[in-house]
Amino acid sequence: MLRILDVRTGEPVPATPARRGLTRVEAHAGGLDLTALRVLLTADLLVRALELGGTPVWTMLTAPREQAELGTAAAALSIRPFEDSRDVASGLGEAQVVHVRAATEEPPGAGVVVAVAPAGWDGGGEDVHGLLADPGALRLALLSVPRDEPAALDAGALEEAARTAAAWRTGVARWANQSSRPVPDEVRSRLRAAWEDDLDLPGVLAVLRDVANAPDLPDGARFETFLYADRLLALDLAGELGNPG
Repeated sequence: MLRILDVRTGEPVPATPARRGLTRVEAHAGGLDLTALRVLLTADLLVRALELGGTPVWTMLTAPREQAELGTAAAALSIRPFEDSRDVASGLGEAQVVHVRAATEEPPGAGVVVAVAPAGWDGGGEDVHGLLADPGALRLALLSVPRDEPAALDAGALEEAARTAAAWRTGVARWANQSSRPVPDEVRSRLRAAWEDDLDLPGVLAVLRDVANAPDLPDGARFETFLYADRLLALDLAGELGNPG
């Protein structure tokens, strides 16, 4: 069961208290900046994790300004669309409401609150639009930092993320040439234990690094493991499939 830290109480709570009960995830973002995108990314990961567990989710976005620009940037980062909170009624029988917002903001109305530490760019002379030139690298760089720690990105972090994503996509394409094998039970358990522990994405990425380098794991199992994890990560790890190069 996915458990997340509720900053109201400082205690971990189930992301949904009722089995398969509707959970509303509401992202709260200010103007278009890296912190707002990190908030939306965290909400997107929460939604994906809940859906992998069979929980129906209703997603909303509350943003006082630049909502259209936020939506465009979020789409580039493979963040799925949110409904505009101004266009929908509240209280549609959801079993849980989870608010995702920047740690610097005051908690919103009733419900569980997930706090996201600020994100910023230390490279100089770059805005959000420029950072989205390689959205996969930016998404992976943000995923690599624990959510409760500030993400101070620079050119080195983006370059490392780009290299890792490219290597994993190349690996997936290569492993696809071997007979498919199921995700090993131990690996599946480690992946789920990581993302169900307050969305520990660095922990998920560590499992993938182990799988990529495990000497005795069949390539077909590596292939299925990376595709399974990418249902959460959304890094387009199958993007090189069928590429003759």
